[in-house]
Amino acid sequence: MADEAALKALLLQGLAGDDAAHRAFLTEAAAMLRAYFRNRLRGRAEDAEDLVQETLVALHTRRDSYDANYPLTAWLYAIARYRLIDFLRRAKHRAHASLDGIDVGEVDPEYGASDAKRDIGVLLGKLPEKQRTAIRMVKLEEKSVRETAEATGLTESDIKISIHRGLKTLMRLMAGEQTT
Repeated sequence: MADEAALKALLLQGLAGDDAAHRAFLTEAAAMLRAYFRNRLRGRAEDAEDLVQETLVALHTRRDSYDANYPLTAWLYAIARYRLIDFLRRAKHRAHASLDGIDVGEVDPEYGASDAKRDIGVLLGKLPEKQRTAIRMVKLEEKSVRETAEATGLTESDIKISIHRGLKTLMRLMAGEQTT
């Protein structure tokens, strides 16, 4: 795979009218784009290849928009990123299920989230205060163990133990076991 300078040289030569250099640029760009899209669309090789082709067309048609004062790969990956975002938006709008001929759209994320929040609240309510606070702050509010310890006046070790014990209790509760 060509480095930044070699790739930039190929594009600039292509812009100057060198067809072989332009083809070489597109070949090198295709290899970079395949890796980029395959890493982001794991298990969807055909979609990744479609995006490679779409992006190559965009690179070809927009090659005059490249400003040689900026890194070429930044320009190339920006175009690729926008293609990926467009693809993901299209895929989201196509996602649906059918039930006896009735079109059922996606589940409203707010509805599902409110159920999950209510369920978590009920389960956390069954824990001792120290465990509930430690789990809420570290796992739900994404505070560090140190921040949580400072806010509660407990030691970091005590926060870690409370989280561990609280999560074990939550697993038992979710499995339907009685806790003591």
